[in-house]
Amino acid sequence: MSTSAVPDPQDHDRLLIIDFGSQVTQLIARRLRELNVYCEIHPYQKVNDAFLDDFAPKAVILSGGPDSVTRPGSPRPPQSVYTRGVPILGICYGQQVMMQDLGGRVEGGKITGGGGTAEFGRAYVMPAGQLPLLDGWFETGREQVWMSHGDHVAQLAPGFEVYGTSPNAPFAVTADASRHFYAVQFHPEVHHTPKGAKLYENFVRLAGFSGDWTMAAYREEAIRAIREQVGEAKVICGLSGGVDSSVAAVLIHEAIGDQLTCVFVDHGLLREDEAEQVVTMFRDTYNIPLIHAEESERFLTALDGVSDPETKRKTIGRLFIDVFQHYADQIEGAAFLAQGTLYPDVIESVSFSGGPSVTIKSHHNVGGLPEKMGLKLVEPLRELFKDEVRALGRELGLPDSFIGRHPFPGPGLAIRCPGEITREKLDILRKADAVFIDQIRRHGLYDEIWQAFVAILPVRTVGVMGDGRTYDFACALRAVTSVDGMTADYYPFTHEFLGETATRIINEVTGINRVTYDITSKPPGTIEWE
Repeated sequence: MSTSAVPDPQDHDRLLIIDFGSQVTQLIARRLRELNVYCEIHPYQKVNDAFLDDFAPKAVILSGGPDSVTRPGSPRPPQSVYTRGVPILGICYGQQVMMQDLGGRVEGGKITGGGGTAEFGRAYVMPAGQLPLLDGWFETGREQVWMSHGDHVAQLAPGFEVYGTSPNAPFAVTADASRHFYAVQFHPEVHHTPKGAKLYENFVRLAGFSGDWTMAAYREEAIRAIREQVGEAKVICGLSGGVDSSVAAVLIHEAIGDQLTCVFVDHGLLREDEAEQVVTMFRDTYNIPLIHAEESERFLTALDGVSDPETKRKTIGRLFIDVFQHYADQIEGAAFLAQGTLYPDVIESVSFSGGPSVTIKSHHNVGGLPEKMGLKLVEPLRELFKDEVRALGRELGLPDSFIGRHPFPGPGLAIRCPGEITREKLDILRKADAVFIDQIRRHGLYDEIWQAFVAILPVRTVGVMGDGRTYDFACALRAVTSVDGMTADYYPFTHEFLGETATRIINEVTGINRVTYDITSKPPGTIEWE
């Protein structure tokens, strides 16, 4: 079991996802968790015979990946995965691995003579036989799927048969039903495969999973694990007011009561009335010991004249550590630091290839703080995805209005204020952001949107108000839809909504005379402006 206070996964049926480097492997895990199935993603390099014996999976999924099984030394699972007697599902590269490992043949590139070709994007699969894995499919004929492959299966492994074909993938769905080995050339985890969730549901049913991974059970197990790990020691929690740290704090408080103290660092870069809301909820509603560190002057003075976004992030991160350290030192007997680390953070902390990744932005959490302070970590959410954290929050009784809040970055409004940060610009930004969010709520759109905010731009524009000339700031509205924040698209507001919102901001917020709407997707942009 991990040294962090998380329930022991051995209490549940477990499914192993062997990762070969697909960009959408996390979506496989999300699909399974939605079915109340406990699963973990592990890179293929880590999975050997000893690992399989220890993990003891009830089923295995082989993910997609960018490599070619025709290349010598290409990624493979240990051969023993096929002899454990558990169901296996191979996806895209995972299908090709199964064919190559079990006696079939995969070829690369395009071939002639009606064989198979590379295939990217939307495709349609037709049935070629009855298979329990495909229950609920083909009720109206063909099914839409998402393909992304260059190589193709040229010859099936012994024991496998074809159950679905597409124009460019004659082996789109294959299976050795007697061994419960299934393989598909497409990606059922992405939303471009509309009935992909049904395929996963069928697979876990065939594998005999009971669906025992629920947030009610997780809550009880996590509380027990926290008490076991912490004992009589004190725990401090860096409370940002975001969903992750808040759910972690409420869960830990339920486990150990006043042994927990939260430190809320107010850096002066919060939204309107946010500090008051956080303090009221935790100190008054939940009666959790809370230190409200009002340090806005310290942060804003350090940021005065700073315009480079990386410098902003690093300055805020450094000061946060210093301030948190100062207040944490006042808590006698503190031996543990609580963090709202989530499962995607754990997955992404390990590079698939072992090589360095490109840094798009410096991370703004308190990485490095435990080493500096000599504290042990309590991370009760490290097995959960964001939607599971929200479900756990509801289980703990946090209000939906709080649980459903849009993500808010650690550096706060600093990265929504391109160019130099001033107190005047922050005040204008807070008011404009409050109007925008109020508009979204009034129109019943808040829960449809992943994240929405206003950025104040480092330009002034000429305007006319009341027959007089103005020379004020322009702002940009930003609202996106997303599944997990990794990719995003702009929200398609109506022109009426945008016009009404622009009018309200200009009329109600002194200092802004021009409003724009950002319609950039991610990629190529990021969700935040800096």
